[in-house]
Amino acid sequence: MDELRKSVSKCCSSSISGSKLVCFIVPFLMAFGIIVLLASRSSTFFLLTTWKVGGDNNNKSNNLFLKSFSNDSLVSQSTLNNRTVPSTVKIEASMVQARAAIKEACNGSEHRNDTAYVPKGSIYLNAPAFHRSYMEMEKKFKIYIYEEGEPPIFHHGPCKQIYAIEGYFIQNLEVSNFRTRNPDEAHVYFLSLSVVMITQYVYVVDSHEWGAMKNFVRDYISVISTKHPYWNRSLGADHFMLACHDWGPELSFAVPELYKNSIRAFCNANTSEKFIPSKDVSIPEIHLPDGTTKGMLGGPSPSERNILVFFAGGVHGPIRPILLQHWENKDKDVQVHQYLPKGKSYYKMMRKSKFCICASGYEVASPRMVEALYMGCVPVLIKDGYIKPFGDVLNWKTFSVEIAVKDIPDLKKILMGISEKQYIRLQSKGKQVRRHFEIHSPPKKFDVFHMILHSIWLRRLNIRVPQNLA
Repeated sequence: MDELRKSVSKCCSSSISGSKLVCFIVPFLMAFGIIVLLASRSSTFFLLTTWKVGGDNNNKSNNLFLKSFSNDSLVSQSTLNNRTVPSTVKIEASMVQARAAIKEACNGSEHRNDTAYVPKGSIYLNAPAFHRSYMEMEKKFKIYIYEEGEPPIFHHGPCKQIYAIEGYFIQNLEVSNFRTRNPDEAHVYFLSLSVVMITQYVYVVDSHEWGAMKNFVRDYISVISTKHPYWNRSLGADHFMLACHDWGPELSFAVPELYKNSIRAFCNANTSEKFIPSKDVSIPEIHLPDGTTKGMLGGPSPSERNILVFFAGGVHGPIRPILLQHWENKDKDVQVHQYLPKGKSYYKMMRKSKFCICASGYEVASPRMVEALYMGCVPVLIKDGYIKPFGDVLNWKTFSVEIAVKDIPDLKKILMGISEKQYIRLQSKGKQVRRHFEIHSPPKKFDVFHMILHSIWLRRLNIRVPQNLA
């Protein structure tokens, strides 16, 4: 900066022709350059690439495995071990190493020293790359949880009912090995607030007003950004929130940087509601009536399923009325109901069915998708704008069926067109992929808790936090 000032001073003291014009232009250009420099220091650099091997080339989730990082350079281990090197430099250096390892796996070099489980098969877009990425995450990933706020709104959430994933994730992260108490060694920072609890304790029932809840979120981010340097350092890009409640996206709009920059992990992963697949994370909605999956896992073989397709659910949103109009009480093979017939069990009906319809209601998220996988029923997704969970690593075409809304009248024809061999393959792949949607207490490798973390890890790999700000 001093050299810039000297250059400007020297220029302005010169007696050459046109000095007045030069003295006006040069400071202007210098100021512009300083602004650009400062902006680059306080911004996050997104390096988003897509990676697809045998997957759906039209997948909107923008698979985030990394083909190349042209700006990456080799990092020596001495850089990571040197105590005089700033923490931000070490963190970004560790990201360079991780990206290099994943890139190596993408190129076909496998790294299989995890004896517990090794991903393989067509349910993955690239099993070796996913495995390497997962192992790098286990080895390196550190998360700092802001300690501001008290339960139940902070550091707490429901562990039963339809939004159970919020409480399950928050409580397990608090005691996880991924957590660090040293914010300077963290790769990401968790905003530990529960949207479900905000709706219960801040929202005025039947008021239809967002103001108080949005002010609450705004005040929380203000405290975080004032008390700690990390939010302002990256403009929130290495921070994340998690919400399964339908109002999660709307509350995130309270803070522009939270919506535009931060990683938002939502069940309501709807592109029409400003979900950004390249930086946001789709998480599965899981209904846990008793807080566990007891009695929910497993189902009969394909030969014992005598119902072609099943759905039961309330009539809300634009899709379900169309489904019921065409198929309710129309065909014994197509069991579509607004209300279950008396004496029928929802879960038993799923276990008797080959296919289970997962149709959007008011929002795209639905626990039916996971319930179907739990019980061996092939999910039939009828949704608009939905980004499927873990679509960066899972090949959903191998274990589910997707039907456009316009094709609902042809539902039976489409499903009957799937051969018995194809169906058995879909169901088998669904049983294989189920482990990634299961809930365990404590969490187990590759389960839903770790898959959510891995999705966040991938987004963190795709940004660069400025290294010259401590």
